[in-house]
Amino acid sequence: MNGNRQLYLKSSTFGASLGLVFGTVIGAITGALSASLNGILFCAIAGSILGILAGALTGALVVRMAGRTGGVSIGAYTGMFFGALFGGILGIFIPASFRASVAALDILILKVLTQGRFETAVLLSFLVSIVCTIVGAWVSGRNLLRQNTAS
Repeated sequence: MNGNRQLYLKSSTFGASLGLVFGTVIGAITGALSASLNGILFCAIAGSILGILAGALTGALVVRMAGRTGGVSIGAYTGMFFGALFGGILGIFIPASFRASVAALDILILKVLTQGRFETAVLLSFLVSIVCTIVGAWVSGRNLLRQNTAS
């Protein structure tokens, strides 16, 4: 049991660090749509916070689903499913005032992506799913025990 607890802790910590890196990068890229430095910085910070949370949760979930015998695909699909679900739930709760401030920037693509709750939920679901897929694949590949192929 202690070894399993150590694996959960190691995978969650590693997942959080991966989530921080990739969440920041994807957040900054998404913020570049605003064509302003404030938008890039805000989205990078939001991406890093969401990346840490989603990465830690994905790391723990991958240990539960794949353990030491699952492969990279199990981790990737686990992360993909969890990221889409988690991002969609978070996207539903984005306040209307935030969506209105994004629409006030008067940039067509941002208006379309944040027009309503559904569009915002789909956008966040997609972005968090990208981060969680990367984290899930990396964590499960790292946790995989080598098979003894000497016969």
